[in-house]
Formats: sequence, C-alpha cells, structure tokens
Amino acid sequence: MTFDRDIFFSALTSSEFLHGAWLSLALAAVSMIFATVIGFGVALMRISSRTIPRVLGGGYVWFFRAIPTLLVLLLIWNAGPQLLPGLRENWFTPFIAAFAGFAVVEAAYMAEILRSALLSVDEGQHMAARAIGLPPHKVLLKVILPQAVKVALPPTGNEFIAMLKYTSLASVISLRELLTTAQVGVSVTFRYAEYYSAALIYYLVIVSALMGVQSLIERRYRWVSTGADRVVTTTRKGTVPA
Repeated sequence: MTFDRDIFFSALTSSEFLHGAWLSLALAAVSMIFATVIGFGVALMRISSRTIPRVLGGGYVWFFRAIPTLLVLLLIWNAGPQLLPGLRENWFTPFIAAFAGFAVVEAAYMAEILRSALLSVDEGQHMAARAIGLPPHKVLLKVILPQAVKVALPPTGNEFIAMLKYTSLASVISLRELLTTAQVGVSVTFRYAEYYSAALIYYLVIVSALMGVQSLIERRYRWVSTGADRVVTTTRKGTVPA
C-alpha cells in the first residue's frame, strides 16, 4: 500500500480537521487562561508568611502534580456524574469536562512557574516600595508583577504549547479534537499514514505560529531591558541621560 496524496490532501483541507484543530486550540487557550488565574492564587499562597495558606498551596501543587492528567479527565467525565447529579445534565459536555481537568492540573504547574517568577524579584524593591508608602496590593501590582512577568513568559509559553498537545488526551472522553478527528478517519478507511500525517501538519503549523508569537512577546520584553542597559552603559561613560 502506497501513500495516497489525494486522501492526504482531502483530509488536510476538510472542515472536520479544521474544526478539530480549532477545538484543540480553543481548549488549550481557555484551559491555560483559567490555569494561570488559579495558579497565581496558589503561588501567592505558596509564598505566604502564614502557615495555613502555605500548606494548602503546597498540598494543591503536590496533589495535581502527582496524578496523571488522563486519570483526572476520566474521574471528571466518568465518576463526576455518579457523585454529582448536576453533572448529568446536557450542559456537561466533553469540552467542559476536558477544560476543567486541564485547568486544575495545569494550575499546579503554573503555580510553580509564577512562584519562581515572583521570588526572582529582589526583596529590596519590595522594601523600597513599602518605604515610599505603597500598600501591599500596589506593591504587588505595580512593582513585583511587571518584573515577574518577564521571568514567567518563556516557561508559560512552553506550557501553553505543551497544553495544545495534551488536548489529544481528551479523545478518551469523546471530545472530537484534532487527533480524534484523525482517528475517526483511520477507523473508517484504515489509511493511517494519510490521516495521521494531516494531523501532524496541523500540529506543526499551529505550534510554529505559537512559537513565533512567543518569540515576538519575549523580544518586546528584551527590548525594554536592552534600553535600560543602554542607559546604564551611558551613565558609566560619564554622560547623564536626558
């Protein structure tokens, strides 16, 4: 059996594959947004001076980093409706289940990324901001976060790209994302090479685009840093910048 280019291009340009790719990207984006929000809260708990929040935050990270994402998806989709009658309604779709599973698991990893980024900001800057009268929440928002974002961007971009690929796990709960679309085509035609190659092309294109966006964002932050470096260099040469 040879590689059939007609089947390959037919799959590559089909509305089913396009919809599957869009569903994978949407699931990854929504899950990542909520994971970042949850992870930020957990990160603040992890660096809290109080014992209870610190222990709770550490427990969250430990629990969701210790269990497989696939198991979390199966628990939410299969066991959830048995335990919670509300999940038996029509609103509880495979997309919602996958989103919930990916968000809570990814939040544990984002918490560690954000915790490291927050701790990377020199403590002296926090003390200086407090010394000029800024309240704690403004110190966080105006002094700590802008610097922590630069540190957190590269690993966060990598996590989002990984999340896009993890969406293929949602096939086990009947979500017809990109890889599931390819598997459906294979189950009908038994043309493995053509359908899986089409999925491969979609993943390559999407991830390449995301890497390009990540590079542009990181370059923007490097440009800000480079500008500051030029000021320092000029000052050392004896010229006071205007």
